[in-house]
Amino acid sequence: MSNVSGCKVCRDGLDLGIGLSMAFQPIFNIRSEKTWAYEALVRGTDGQPAEDILAAVTPGKRYAFDQACRVAAIEKSVAAGILQTDARLSINFLPNAIYSAEACIRLTLQTAAEQGFPTSRLIFEFTENEKMADTSHIKNILKSYKKMGFATALDDFGAGYAGLQLLADFQTDFIKLDMALIRNIDQDMPRRMIVESIVKLCRRMNITIIAEGVETTGELAAIRHMGIDLVQGFLLARPAFEKLPPLDHDGDALGWKKKAAA
Repeated sequence: MSNVSGCKVCRDGLDLGIGLSMAFQPIFNIRSEKTWAYEALVRGTDGQPAEDILAAVTPGKRYAFDQACRVAAIEKSVAAGILQTDARLSINFLPNAIYSAEACIRLTLQTAAEQGFPTSRLIFEFTENEKMADTSHIKNILKSYKKMGFATALDDFGAGYAGLQLLADFQTDFIKLDMALIRNIDQDMPRRMIVESIVKLCRRMNITIIAEGVETTGELAAIRHMGIDLVQGFLLARPAFEKLPPLDHDGDALGWKKKAAA
Protein backbone atom coordinates (compact mmCIF):
# COMPACT_ATOMS: atom_id res chain seq x y z
CA MET A 1 0.00 0.00 0.00
CA SER A 2 1.35 3.43 -0.89
CA ASN A 3 2.03 6.16 1.61
CA VAL A 4 -0.76 8.28 0.14
CA SER A 5 -3.47 5.67 0.56
CA GLY A 6 -2.24 4.77 4.02
CA CYS A 7 -2.34 8.41 5.15
CA LYS A 8 -5.83 8.77 3.70
CA VAL A 9 -7.00 5.91 5.92
CA CYS A 10 -5.57 7.70 8.96
CA ARG A 11 -7.28 10.95 7.95
CA ASP A 12 -10.67 9.59 6.93
CA GLY A 13 -11.11 6.80 9.45
CA LEU A 14 -11.03 3.02 9.44
CA ASP A 15 -13.92 1.95 7.22
CA LEU A 16 -13.53 -1.81 7.18
CA GLY A 17 -17.11 -2.64 6.42
CA ILE A 18 -17.01 -5.10 9.33
CA GLY A 19 -17.27 -4.66 13.07
CA LEU A 20 -14.61 -6.02 15.36
CA SER A 21 -13.87 -6.36 19.04
CA MET A 22 -11.36 -8.24 21.18
CA ALA A 23 -11.03 -11.21 23.47
CA PHE A 24 -8.16 -11.38 25.95
CA GLN A 25 -6.04 -14.33 27.06
CA PRO A 26 -3.59 -14.01 29.96
CA ILE A 27 0.09 -14.81 29.86
CA PHE A 28 1.13 -15.88 33.37
CA ASN A 29 4.47 -15.63 35.07
CA ILE A 30 4.62 -18.96 36.88
CA ARG A 31 7.56 -17.82 39.01
CA SER A 32 5.83 -14.76 40.45
CA GLU A 33 2.41 -16.44 40.11
CA LYS A 34 0.90 -13.31 38.56
CA THR A 35 -0.64 -12.28 35.27
CA TRP A 36 2.22 -10.80 33.26
CA ALA A 37 0.32 -9.73 30.14
CA TYR A 38 -2.90 -10.12 28.18
CA GLU A 39 -2.88 -10.97 24.50
CA ALA A 40 -5.58 -9.22 22.47
CA LEU A 41 -7.32 -11.60 20.03
CA VAL A 42 -9.60 -10.24 17.34
CA ARG A 43 -13.30 -11.13 17.45
CA GLY A 44 -16.51 -9.89 15.88
CA THR A 45 -18.67 -7.41 17.75
CA ASP A 46 -20.90 -10.29 18.85
CA GLY A 47 -17.97 -12.55 19.70
CA GLN A 48 -17.62 -14.16 16.27
CA PRO A 49 -14.34 -16.12 15.94
CA ALA A 50 -11.22 -14.62 14.43
CA GLU A 51 -11.54 -16.81 11.33
CA ASP A 52 -14.80 -15.11 10.37
CA ILE A 53 -13.28 -11.66 10.70
CA LEU A 54 -10.04 -12.51 8.88
CA ALA A 55 -11.98 -14.04 6.00
CA ALA A 56 -13.57 -10.64 5.36
CA VAL A 57 -10.24 -8.77 5.26
CA THR A 58 -9.31 -8.27 1.63
CA PRO A 59 -5.76 -7.26 0.62
CA GLY A 60 -6.95 -3.68 0.18
CA LYS A 61 -8.22 -3.58 3.76
CA ARG A 62 -5.15 -5.03 5.48
CA TYR A 63 -3.77 -1.65 6.55
CA ALA A 64 -7.11 -0.46 7.92
CA PHE A 65 -7.62 -3.80 9.65
CA ASP A 66 -4.21 -3.62 11.32
CA GLN A 67 -4.91 -0.09 12.54
CA ALA A 68 -8.43 -0.93 13.73
CA CYS A 69 -7.14 -3.92 15.72
CA ARG A 70 -4.60 -1.75 17.55
CA VAL A 71 -7.29 0.76 18.49
CA ALA A 72 -9.77 -1.91 19.58
CA ALA A 73 -7.13 -3.76 21.63
CA ILE A 74 -6.25 -0.67 23.64
CA GLU A 75 -9.80 0.61 24.06
CA LYS A 76 -11.33 -2.76 24.98
CA SER A 77 -8.53 -3.68 27.39
CA VAL A 78 -8.90 -0.37 29.21
CA ALA A 79 -12.67 -0.86 29.37
CA ALA A 80 -12.06 -4.34 30.81
CA GLY A 81 -9.87 -2.93 33.58
CA ILE A 82 -6.26 -3.46 32.51
CA LEU A 83 -5.22 -0.11 33.98
CA GLN A 84 -6.12 -1.47 37.41
CA THR A 85 -3.34 -4.05 36.94
CA ASP A 86 0.34 -3.81 36.05
CA ALA A 87 -0.04 -6.29 33.18
CA ARG A 88 1.21 -5.57 29.69
CA LEU A 89 -0.93 -5.67 26.55
CA SER A 90 0.23 -7.77 23.60
CA ILE A 91 -1.15 -6.73 20.21
CA ASN A 92 -0.81 -8.79 17.05
CA PHE A 93 0.20 -6.76 14.00
CA LEU A 94 0.65 -7.37 10.29
CA PRO A 95 4.17 -6.22 9.34
CA ASN A 96 3.46 -6.53 5.63
CA ALA A 97 0.58 -4.06 6.03
CA ILE A 98 2.83 -1.32 7.46
CA TYR A 99 4.43 1.07 5.02
CA SER A 100 6.20 3.23 7.64
CA ALA A 101 6.69 2.37 11.31
CA GLU A 102 6.74 6.03 12.34
CA ALA A 103 3.67 7.02 10.33
CA CYS A 104 1.61 3.94 11.08
CA ILE A 105 2.14 4.15 14.84
CA ARG A 106 0.53 7.58 15.15
CA LEU A 107 -3.02 6.33 15.62
CA THR A 108 -1.80 3.78 18.20
CA LEU A 109 -0.04 6.53 20.18
CA GLN A 110 -3.08 8.78 19.93
CA THR A 111 -5.40 6.03 21.18
CA ALA A 112 -3.07 5.15 24.05
CA ALA A 113 -2.90 8.81 25.08
CA GLU A 114 -6.67 9.19 24.95
CA GLN A 115 -7.14 6.06 27.06
CA GLY A 116 -4.35 6.87 29.51
CA PHE A 117 -2.54 3.66 28.59
CA PRO A 118 1.26 3.69 29.13
CA THR A 119 2.95 2.84 25.83
CA SER A 120 5.78 1.21 27.83
CA ARG A 121 3.33 -1.62 28.57
CA LEU A 122 2.66 -2.39 24.88
CA ILE A 123 4.05 -5.47 23.15
CA PHE A 124 3.69 -5.92 19.40
CA GLU A 125 3.82 -9.50 18.19
CA PHE A 126 3.88 -10.86 14.67
CA THR A 127 3.63 -14.43 13.49
CA GLU A 128 6.08 -16.34 11.36
CA ASN A 129 3.05 -17.92 9.66
CA GLU A 130 2.92 -14.78 7.55
CA LYS A 131 5.56 -14.87 4.84
CA MET A 132 7.91 -11.91 5.12
CA ALA A 133 8.00 -10.25 1.73
CA ASP A 134 10.78 -7.80 2.63
CA THR A 135 13.04 -8.71 5.56
CA SER A 136 14.81 -5.34 5.55
CA HIS A 137 11.45 -3.61 5.90
CA ILE A 138 10.54 -5.79 8.90
CA LYS A 139 13.93 -5.12 10.48
CA ASN A 140 13.33 -1.39 10.16
CA ILE A 141 9.92 -1.73 11.83
CA LEU A 142 11.37 -3.67 14.77
CA LYS A 143 14.26 -1.21 15.08
CA SER A 144 11.86 1.73 15.09
CA TYR A 145 9.58 0.09 17.66
CA LYS A 146 12.56 -0.53 19.93
CA LYS A 147 13.54 3.14 19.69
CA MET A 148 9.98 4.08 20.63
CA GLY A 149 10.18 1.91 23.73
CA PHE A 150 7.87 -0.89 22.58
CA ALA A 151 8.64 -4.55 23.17
CA THR A 152 8.29 -6.99 20.26
CA ALA A 153 7.55 -10.69 20.05
CA LEU A 154 7.77 -13.38 17.38
CA ASP A 155 4.65 -15.52 17.63
CA ASP A 156 4.20 -19.20 16.70
CA PHE A 157 7.94 -19.88 16.67
CA GLY A 158 8.57 -23.33 15.22
CA ALA A 159 5.72 -23.23 12.71
CA GLY A 160 5.03 -21.44 9.45
CA TYR A 161 7.46 -20.21 6.82
CA ALA A 162 10.64 -20.19 8.86
CA GLY A 163 12.21 -21.09 12.18
CA LEU A 164 15.81 -20.45 13.09
CA GLN A 165 16.32 -18.45 9.89
CA LEU A 166 13.68 -15.98 10.99
CA LEU A 167 15.29 -15.76 14.43
CA ALA A 168 18.58 -14.99 12.71
CA ASP A 169 16.91 -12.18 10.76
CA PHE A 170 14.79 -10.71 13.55
CA GLN A 171 15.89 -10.51 17.18
CA THR A 172 12.70 -9.64 19.05
CA ASP A 173 12.46 -9.22 22.82
CA PHE A 174 10.31 -12.34 23.11
CA ILE A 175 9.54 -15.46 21.13
CA LYS A 176 6.39 -17.49 21.66
CA LEU A 177 6.95 -21.19 21.18
CA ASP A 178 4.28 -22.72 18.96
CA MET A 179 1.92 -25.12 20.70
CA ALA A 180 3.06 -27.93 18.39
CA LEU A 181 6.42 -27.87 20.19
CA ILE A 182 4.74 -27.81 23.60
CA ARG A 183 2.26 -30.60 23.01
CA ASN A 184 3.14 -33.66 25.16
CA ILE A 185 6.60 -32.21 25.84
CA ASP A 186 6.64 -34.03 29.17
CA GLN A 187 6.40 -37.37 27.32
CA ASP A 188 8.13 -36.63 24.02
CA MET A 189 11.94 -36.59 24.35
CA PRO A 190 12.69 -35.14 20.86
CA ARG A 191 10.39 -32.17 21.53
CA ARG A 192 11.93 -31.71 24.95
CA MET A 193 15.45 -31.70 23.54
CA ILE A 194 14.49 -29.21 20.83
CA VAL A 195 12.89 -26.82 23.31
CA GLU A 196 15.81 -27.16 25.72
CA SER A 197 18.15 -26.15 22.89
CA ILE A 198 15.95 -23.17 21.99
CA VAL A 199 15.95 -22.08 25.65
CA LYS A 200 19.76 -22.16 25.78
CA LEU A 201 20.03 -20.30 22.47
CA CYS A 202 17.57 -17.58 23.49
CA ARG A 203 19.34 -17.04 26.81
CA ARG A 204 22.57 -16.37 24.93
CA MET A 205 20.68 -13.98 22.60
CA ASN A 206 18.94 -12.23 25.53
CA ILE A 207 15.51 -13.22 24.22
CA THR A 208 12.76 -14.25 26.65
CA ILE A 209 10.63 -17.30 25.81
CA ILE A 210 6.87 -17.53 26.20
CA ALA A 211 5.38 -21.03 26.03
CA GLU A 212 1.94 -20.96 24.42
CA GLY A 213 -0.69 -23.65 24.08
CA VAL A 214 -0.05 -25.30 27.46
CA GLU A 215 -2.92 -27.72 28.14
CA THR A 216 -1.79 -30.23 30.76
CA THR A 217 -0.13 -30.13 34.17
CA GLY A 218 2.59 -32.41 32.77
CA GLU A 219 3.44 -29.89 30.04
CA LEU A 220 3.48 -27.10 32.62
CA ALA A 221 5.81 -29.07 34.90
CA ALA A 222 8.21 -29.79 32.04
CA ILE A 223 8.26 -26.14 30.99
CA ARG A 224 8.87 -24.99 34.54
CA HIS A 225 11.75 -27.47 34.85
CA MET A 226 13.37 -25.92 31.75
CA GLY A 227 13.26 -22.50 33.36
CA ILE A 228 10.53 -20.99 31.18
CA ASP A 229 8.56 -18.57 33.37
CA LEU A 230 6.02 -17.06 30.96
CA VAL A 231 3.18 -19.40 30.03
CA GLN A 232 -0.08 -19.13 28.09
CA GLY A 233 -2.66 -21.82 27.39
CA PHE A 234 -6.06 -23.37 28.06
CA LEU A 235 -4.75 -25.11 31.20
CA LEU A 236 -4.38 -21.69 32.81
CA ALA A 237 -7.09 -19.59 31.16
CA ARG A 238 -9.09 -19.48 27.94
CA PRO A 239 -9.67 -16.23 26.05
CA ALA A 240 -12.60 -14.18 27.37
CA PHE A 241 -14.63 -11.85 25.17
CA GLU A 242 -14.05 -8.22 26.21
CA LYS A 243 -12.93 -9.39 29.66
CA LEU A 244 -9.63 -10.06 31.44
CA PRO A 245 -9.95 -13.65 32.66
CA PRO A 246 -8.25 -14.82 35.86
CA LEU A 247 -6.41 -18.09 36.37
CA ASP A 248 -8.89 -20.93 35.80
CA HIS A 249 -7.40 -23.28 38.40
CA ASP A 250 -6.63 -23.26 42.06
CA GLY A 251 -2.92 -22.61 42.37
CA ASP A 252 -2.44 -25.75 44.47
CA ALA A 253 -3.59 -27.90 41.54
CA LEU A 254 -0.77 -26.44 39.45
CA GLY A 255 1.87 -26.57 42.14
CA TRP A 256 1.55 -22.87 42.84
CA LYS A 257 1.47 -21.48 46.33
CA LYS A 258 -1.54 -19.28 45.68
CA LYS A 259 -4.05 -18.37 43.02
CA ALA A 260 -2.51 -16.14 40.38
CA ALA A 261 -3.85 -12.61 40.28
CA ALA A 262 -3.38 -9.69 37.97
